[in-house]
This record gives sequence, structure tokens and C-alpha cells, in this order.
Amino acid sequence: MPVSKKKPIPAANPESEWFGFRRVRPEEKTGLVSQVFASVAGNYDVMNDLMSGGLHRLWKDILVRKMNPKAGQTLLDVAGGTGDIALRCHKKTQGKADIIVCDINPAMLDRGKAKALDRGVVKGLTWVTGNAEDLPFPDRSADTYSIAFGLRNVTRIDQALREAARVLRPGGRFFCMEFSPGVMPRLKPVYEAYCMKVLPLLGEFVAKDRDAYQYLAESIMKFPLQADLAARMEKAGLSRAKWTNLTGGIAVIHEGWRL
Repeated sequence: MPVSKKKPIPAANPESEWFGFRRVRPEEKTGLVSQVFASVAGNYDVMNDLMSGGLHRLWKDILVRKMNPKAGQTLLDVAGGTGDIALRCHKKTQGKADIIVCDINPAMLDRGKAKALDRGVVKGLTWVTGNAEDLPFPDRSADTYSIAFGLRNVTRIDQALREAARVLRPGGRFFCMEFSPGVMPRLKPVYEAYCMKVLPLLGEFVAKDRDAYQYLAESIMKFPLQADLAARMEKAGLSRAKWTNLTGGIAVIHEGWRL
């Protein structure tokens, strides 16, 4: 399991000027990303199954096992609108943890609330509209912070990492699961071709929105490599940063501590 090594840290928030491969002003990006997720919210879970061949379910199970949520804890799931991580944590803790789902997009939160109700979950989850870069929560208020497949859509990643460190209690844990461009070399050509050619087609025919999935594919290619993200976590105050590659590095779980 790799651990971060000292290396030059990129300039803060380099991805703030990129909406996929298109250059934009940072103040534009948040709105553009919000439009994407408002468009795809209704088909988001179906598309996750199609895009990953169902592997996202296994990856999320692995993430929650690593998080090891416990009764009595406060768990903050950021960019967690459809509730996949929160519902897994709710089940694992038998509804005895305080689980907060925070997402910038109300349409995604609505999907998550509907899913929870379909599963008979009416207590133990709180749904909050909020931006990962400016969380509406007090300092040192969470035991665990998770963000799954959401960090690459944040305009200012370094600011979001600092916010994660701020809201975590001393001894709290940070977990990020994300798609990565840093796949195993033998997988890279096939993976990149799949992202750039197949994902937009799936978006066009299933979600009726090719442009949204073109952006999502491009955002994967623009996301930091594993060691780069770990270095940025450390700078933000998330110590002992390390990562675990899943399925040859197609997905990656980063972990850190708020000491």
C-alpha cells in the first residue's frame, strides 16, 4: 500500500481553470458542474452500473469497510447526493450513527432521499445542501469525512481538502474514492479509449446527454495522480496520507488523518 513521499506540490487548485478539457474561469466551473449533475441525476445510479460494469458497488463496499463506521459517530459524506455511501454506513451501524449527506446539487439530494425512503430508511440520515469548498458545519464536528467520486468535480480541490481537515475532530479520518488517470500501464490505452469514446456514447443513448458524460470522462483524465493528491492532502492538514489502488488503479481510495 503506497504512502505519500515528499515531492514538489503543484500550484494550488490547478484544475479550477478546467471544465474537462475546456478552459474556463474558476467562477464559471461550479455552475457548469452543477448543470451537469442536475442533468444526469435521474439516471445517475443506472449509469454508474453501466459505466463500471457494476464494479462501483464492490468499490463502495471496500470503501465502507475501510471507513469502519461505528454507532455513536458523526459521519459526513460530501458530494454524496444519491446516498450510496451513507446508506451503506447506516446499515453497518444499524442506524445508530449520525450520518450527514452534503451535496451542492439539490437534484442529487432528492435522488438520495427517494432511495432512502424506498429502502425504509427514515431516521439517522440528514440531507444538507452545501459546497465542499465551504462546508456549513462547525470546526471539529465529524469523526469521519468521505467523498466518493466527487472530488474531481470540485472547483478548488485544495480548499475542499482544507475544509475536510477543518470539520474533522482530532483523530478523525478522511477518505476519498475517485477515478484516476494513474492506471497500470498495460491498462492505460484501453482505459483511456473507454473513457473518451465509450462513456460519451453511453451518456448519449442512456442518459440522453452526451456532453455531460464527455465532461465526466475528461474530468477523470484531469484528476491528480495518486502521489500528487496525497501530497496535497498532507499540505491541507490531512496527515499520513496513503492510497489503495482498486482494479489496477481505475479507482483509488485515499486515506488521511486529522491529527
